[in-house]
Amino acid sequence: MGFGGHAKGSGSGAAMLCAALLFAFASALIGFAATAAPPAPPGYEGVASCAGSTCHGRMEADGAVVRQDELQLWQESSSPAGAHSRAFAILSSRRSRAIAATLKLGDPASEPTCLGCHSTPADGARGAKFLTSDGVSCEGCHGPAGGWIASHYAVGASHADNVARGMTALDRPATRAGVCLDCHLGSGKPGQFVSHRMMAAGHPRISFELDLFSTLQQHHDEDGDYASRKGRSDSVRMWAVGQAMAVNRQMSLFASGRGTEGAFPEFTFFDCHSCHRRIFDQEDRSLTFEVNPGRPIPFAQPPFNDENMILLSAAAKVAAPGLASRFDADVRAFHQAMGVDRAAAIAASRRLAATSLTLANTLGGSAGGGDMAFAIVDAIAGPAGAPRFTDYQGSVQSVMAIDTLLNALVKHGRVTRGAAAGIRADINRAYAAVKEPNGYRPGEFRAALGSAVRSIRALR
Repeated sequence: MGFGGHAKGSGSGAAMLCAALLFAFASALIGFAATAAPPAPPGYEGVASCAGSTCHGRMEADGAVVRQDELQLWQESSSPAGAHSRAFAILSSRRSRAIAATLKLGDPASEPTCLGCHSTPADGARGAKFLTSDGVSCEGCHGPAGGWIASHYAVGASHADNVARGMTALDRPATRAGVCLDCHLGSGKPGQFVSHRMMAAGHPRISFELDLFSTLQQHHDEDGDYASRKGRSDSVRMWAVGQAMAVNRQMSLFASGRGTEGAFPEFTFFDCHSCHRRIFDQEDRSLTFEVNPGRPIPFAQPPFNDENMILLSAAAKVAAPGLASRFDADVRAFHQAMGVDRAAAIAASRRLAATSLTLANTLGGSAGGGDMAFAIVDAIAGPAGAPRFTDYQGSVQSVMAIDTLLNALVKHGRVTRGAAAGIRADINRAYAAVKEPNGYRPGEFRAALGSAVRSIRALR
């Protein structure tokens, strides 16, 4: 009995000890879970991880599902399609080194101020094949591949699965615009903002239009397989959402700390030609400022660059008429506030940012298509739109818009390739008139663009 009692007591003690240990272990696990660092972001694998001949490294576009020569297109040295691969190499040029020296920066090839846009800004782990010198690589646009590189080519894999694993959904216009605008307009992330000081030191002016630039960078065929996985893209919708997201980004950056440079506003937000014009002192006055009906500001006040606002207004009138009046009112209120003080301007910019984001969401769900393209061409060149193109930057944006919309009309079968080729001669003349800021010829530009628009209207 004593033995039995001892045995019973030992068993009970062991059970109690086991329970205590399990409780302690569970408590430790709970504590660990509460204090453990969040999971690391997916890693960046590098361009070489995509370069196999059974992946994207073929010399010819003869893949069964995708072209498989995507890397060759990305590296194309003689066309805009290869611009991203050349982004890092340009940092070693004499001009880049002169810019860095003027701004008292280090070697531009290792300077964070430059690498944010001239390379893939890898904010996660970097695999053995990742190279900064690859420039803006596959992962710079498609996202860090650590979570999806092994699954995206598996049998039965879907685009939705890839996105869930971390791939960037570039088929969504607003998502694509967000990625592109980080460098092609600016962001709050390190090394992703071209300031007025940088341009004064020699950095080129930023100009961007989502659909046109996407077309120049396209490394895929939009065939039946693509459509089954991602749906058909619509150039008109892509263009319109791009304009809305550009206004949203511009307003958001202006309202942030990026909006000032010491005691002055950050001049990169303003229209360059409002200040960068020749100054004359002669008997007859020579005006260097044009009154613009879309900008209710005091005469000769430096105007905010409104190139995207003008085009978004045209798109809204056609595709989102219920929001068009609100957007135009917010634009006017913002320009007026710029003549009051910074606090008023920031408040107005935040309202405009919110409205443009609402427009982006609305336009993203619009039908798009040829009818919308014809109508937007009319809105851009109509009595409300045309008078607002008084400046170089707005003119550049408008010719890119007409170019994009004409391409969309061809894609939708509303304009033949032959007819488009005839119209393109006028568009090319408009491009020539805005090719170089100092050589801007507004009269020739307006005549050429007007001729192109009249020809497009005649085909409706």
